Amino acid sequence: MIESGSLTPGTRVERFDVPEHTALRVEMPAPALRDLVSNYHIMDSQREHHDGRQQWLLPSWPALRFILAPDPITLTVGARRYDPIPEAALYGTASRAMQMTTHGGVTVGVDLTPLGWARLMNRRADLYRDRIVPLETVLPPAWVARTLQRLRDSDQGSEVKAILDDMLLAIVAPATPDDAAIVALQRLIADDATRDLTAAATAVGMTPAALRRLATRYFGFPPKTLLIRTRFLRSLVRMMHAGDDADYSAIAPTYFDASHFLRDADRFLGTTPRRFLRQDHRYLSAFLRATSEVRRAARAADGRAPASIRATAASEGGQGLSNMG
Repeated sequence: MIESGSLTPGTRVERFDVPEHTALRVEMPAPALRDLVSNYHIMDSQREHHDGRQQWLLPSWPALRFILAPDPITLTVGARRYDPIPEAALYGTASRAMQMTTHGGVTVGVDLTPLGWARLMNRRADLYRDRIVPLETVLPPAWVARTLQRLRDSDQGSEVKAILDDMLLAIVAPATPDDAAIVALQRLIADDATRDLTAAATAVGMTPAALRRLATRYFGFPPKTLLIRTRFLRSLVRMMHAGDDADYSAIAPTYFDASHFLRDADRFLGTTPRRFLRQDHRYLSAFLRATSEVRRAARAADGRAPASIRATAASEGGQGLSNMG
C-alpha cells in the first residue's frame, strides 16, 4: 500500500487515525489552485481486508474521481445506482448521502469549490447535481486519458500532487465576470453567522434574482438549499466528532427543535441521524480528521508565507466537508 501522510509541512499523520489495512493521503493544491480545489486525496486499502466493504460519503461539492483500483466500485445516490463508477468520473454537487461499495485498491479525488467549477467546467452545475458522469463527457478526452495514465504510472502516493497540479493548471480557464460574486457567495454559505442567504447577499449588493441565477449556475442548487445543507452538515459532523454520546445538543442553534433537524436528516441522509451514525463511518471519520489536520498545518505554514500566498489560502474556507472515495 501507499504510505499515509501529506506533503504539507507540519502535518501530524498520527491524527488521521486511519483504520488498519488502509492508507490515506491528503494534499493541498498548488497556491494558484487554492481557490479552485479544496484538496486532493488518495485512499488505498488491502483487498483481502476490504473486499465488498461499504462506506458513506456525505453530501458535498463537486469532485473529480480517478479509480486506479483493479476492481469496479459501485455507488448509490438516492434512487440512482452506478455500477460501476467510471474509472474517471465527475461527481456533481450532491444533496444526498452516497453509499459506496469498494474492493480495495487506490482511488484519487479532487474536491472542487464552486469557483473551481466555474473555471474548470464550461457547464451548468445544476445539470449534474446528484449525478455521476464519465469525466470525458465534461473535460477533453485526451486530457482525461493523459491524467489517468500519469496517475497509473506514478507511485500513486507522494507523486500524485505534482501530477494533479500540472494537469489542472493546464486547463484552468481565465477569470470570469462572475468570479467575485461566486467567492462572495462561497463565504456567505461558509459563515456560521449567515441566517438568511438572500438578505446577506443583498447586503453585499446582489439582488435575489441574481443570487438564484448564480447559485444554480455554479453551485448546483438554489440558495436556500445550499444554506440548509451546510447547516445540517455542520451539525451532523459535530455529532460524529462527539462519538457514542452524541446528542442533539450539537445541532446548530438556528434549528427550531429536534424535529426540524430530523426533517433535514431525512432530506439529506434518507434516515435519522442516529441510524446513520450507527453505520460504519471509520473511513469517513478518518477523512474528516485528515483534511482538518492538513488544513491546520497549511494555515500554520501560510502564516510563515508571503502575504499574497496567505490571502489565497484564506479564501478557501468552508469547502470540501465530505468528499471521499
